Amino acid sequence: TGRGVRVAVVDSGIDTEHPDLKGKVKESVEAVAEDGRIEFRPSTSGDQAGHGTACAGIITSIVPDVDLYSVKVLGPKASGSGDMFLVGLDYAIKQKFRVINLSLGTTKRDFFAPLHDLLDRAYQAGCIVVSAANNLPYPSYPSIFSSSVVSVVKRAGGDPFNFGYRYGQVIELVAPGVEVKTTWPGGGYRQLTGNSFACPYVVGIIALLVEAYPNLTPLQVKSVLYTVAQRNREKA
Repeated sequence: TGRGVRVAVVDSGIDTEHPDLKGKVKESVEAVAEDGRIEFRPSTSGDQAGHGTACAGIITSIVPDVDLYSVKVLGPKASGSGDMFLVGLDYAIKQKFRVINLSLGTTKRDFFAPLHDLLDRAYQAGCIVVSAANNLPYPSYPSIFSSSVVSVVKRAGGDPFNFGYRYGQVIELVAPGVEVKTTWPGGGYRQLTGNSFACPYVVGIIALLVEAYPNLTPLQVKSVLYTVAQRNREKA
């Protein structure tokens, strides 16, 4: 059920009052820019975009007892700056959250090096970072960093446990992300499509693995996912 596994959702916040999520979000923080610095404070603004709430609902559909942590870096319309993204990921790594859901990214080359450094730090800290591919046909960071991140692209329908693995491709993991029904702020639900919503399915599966085998390294997690995906393909 994911009990005891700490999962960070770096996104637009989470509606902590949604009936499906109530009591599951252990902490909500928000990036605030003040006097040229960005710091994190307890967040009370919820989720004006819906994106983070949708991802949280997908994660808890796989692991209902997981401990969610909301790291809000996106505002209304799921917009935000690259700097906010960097500090949000940095915060999640410093907190040593076991699994980090990144259903966001950037296409700006300026962020290649700092994101690469952060992902290396995450790897060394034992944080498993799962990143959604860009929905447009352009590379986005950090999803193309194959060594230190689990990258995910969407496919239509099906059982989330019947995921695929494309070894050698830029984006290796394939999971459901088309017309996915999930939680939406205000207690409702929506059907959503995008790589953003394939990512949290894989986060949920990783949380199950980590609950069963707490000492798995990020590299071992990738190896297990690859092995399961190979078995899925043989069964098909």
